[in-house]
Amino acid sequence: MVIARRIQFRFGLVALAVSTALLQPMVARTQDAPEAGSGRIEREAVITQKYMAVAANPLASAAGSEILRAGGSAVDAAIAIQLVLGLVEPQSSGLGGGAFLVYYDAKAKQLRTYDGRETAPAAAKPDRFLDAEGKPLQFYDAVVGGKSVGVPGAVRMLELAHKKHGRLPWKQLFQPAIKLAEQGFAISPRLYTLLNREQYLQRTSPARNYFFQADGTPKPVGTILVNRPYAQVLRQIAKGGADAFYKGEIAKDIVATVQQAGVPGDLTTSDLAAYQAIERPPVCAVYRVYKVCGMGAPSGGLTVLQILGILENFNLPSLEPASLQAVHLFSEAGRLAYADRGFYIADPDFVSVPSNELLDPEYLKRRARLISLDRALTDAQPGELSLQPASMRGKDDSPEFPSTSHLSVVDRYGNAVSMTSSIEDAFGSRLLVRGFLLNNELTDFSFSPTTTDGKLVANRIEPGKRPRSAMAPMMVFDQNGKLVMVVGSVGGARIINYVAKTLVAALDWKLDSQQAVALPNFGNRNSPTDLEAGTANVADLKSALEALGHSVQVVEQTSGSHAIIITEQGLIGGADPRREGQAIGK
Repeated sequence: MVIARRIQFRFGLVALAVSTALLQPMVARTQDAPEAGSGRIEREAVITQKYMAVAANPLASAAGSEILRAGGSAVDAAIAIQLVLGLVEPQSSGLGGGAFLVYYDAKAKQLRTYDGRETAPAAAKPDRFLDAEGKPLQFYDAVVGGKSVGVPGAVRMLELAHKKHGRLPWKQLFQPAIKLAEQGFAISPRLYTLLNREQYLQRTSPARNYFFQADGTPKPVGTILVNRPYAQVLRQIAKGGADAFYKGEIAKDIVATVQQAGVPGDLTTSDLAAYQAIERPPVCAVYRVYKVCGMGAPSGGLTVLQILGILENFNLPSLEPASLQAVHLFSEAGRLAYADRGFYIADPDFVSVPSNELLDPEYLKRRARLISLDRALTDAQPGELSLQPASMRGKDDSPEFPSTSHLSVVDRYGNAVSMTSSIEDAFGSRLLVRGFLLNNELTDFSFSPTTTDGKLVANRIEPGKRPRSAMAPMMVFDQNGKLVMVVGSVGGARIINYVAKTLVAALDWKLDSQQAVALPNFGNRNSPTDLEAGTANVADLKSALEALGHSVQVVEQTSGSHAIIITEQGLIGGADPRREGQAIGK
């Protein structure tokens, strides 16, 4: 069992203490962190006894708690939360995007995972994101407009999960979001910050009129936004189910918006009508005395488990949290796991993903032997698998800068949901239709379908295919099979590192859920080692890592990790201080 304990953070060589004030000055936004930071809100862990919802906005958490209070299941609460998030946090997720959902059925003691990832239109071609000379487009030349829009999957997936695991009527789950949309909600500091940095959203009149003032500046913090078109869409889905979204007038409006954009896309009503959410088998691996499980490919769950499997070979529990040796080992494990990811992970319905071999303890032990305690790897190569040699595949070059939201829920019956949803970049394709934004998830595919020597890239775009994702909703069970942790994060390609860090912090270093998500972020994606800007003594850690041979970059790392640890004392909830989330329950 996980026993969370409160400790005073002591970080050995580097005391990476967290500030209780907003981080000033702001670090410049990078494409690696599409949702820029908006300061920190320091919190204490929240402890409840019956149920809990943790989401990226207090209004969404409150909606989930309302459903749980009414006797709803974890899936019911997740649906209510997601519908509110699409309204109050439109830059991150919504009806126009996709999601992965991990569900634990306490009565059946069974884990179920649902894939609501977007798909490429039937007309998609391999050269979609190449210019006239065959070179990859600049990121925002590909993102803004209709070309980047995939078939949204979230609504169909939520309906599938509700049919299997819902307790309350589908229609009831829409009421909190409908009420907020019609009565209005106040623009939060975070939404304002992101609008203030946004360069493309003003190009189309629906988004410009909704989010901005006549002079082109964002509507200020506290302004009440009313979104009646969104409320009307919700009413139609509440009455008619997911078919009301994927067929009929809403679908026609989505397609018209995509096809008539400044950079038009080729999405059709047939693409929307044909979309199916998929239940996939979960992936699990043993870490220490725990069983850690999540969503399989095309999500980031496999890579999280690979990081843990490599770290299994080192005594992390004996190290201070975020000490030099801990950061070094964690970064090297990430470097090796991301090297595999770039070659092997893609939509398993199109590409054979060697999940079992990637998670084989003997394979991961061999990968761990590549790590030196006193010298960093410079550029890790993918491991050679017996069934699928890396030499037969090309390396992926997808930019992968998703803007995302994560929620964690435990209901009164012991069921749980870990769900991560996204529209990809902040504000997605920038196309607003009927009050919600459309995704730009197709830019999560490799822009180049082949390498310079002609090898096919696993994550290349193909009609009907789902792009690879870093999203990694996870759950942890003890040696008796009891659920002990629900966790996930947001943050682009760094999601995998954020989730793995939170797991290590809780399972190895016994931090409570709030301490674990608040712990400074660090890691490696087979690139420079990342350290979180604005944390104390980060310069000392940077110098020490560089002495070991790491190339280090100190950057803003706006994770959005939300975790619940289940103990004998109750549910312990943690919301990432880098965003506006909150844990609420009873």
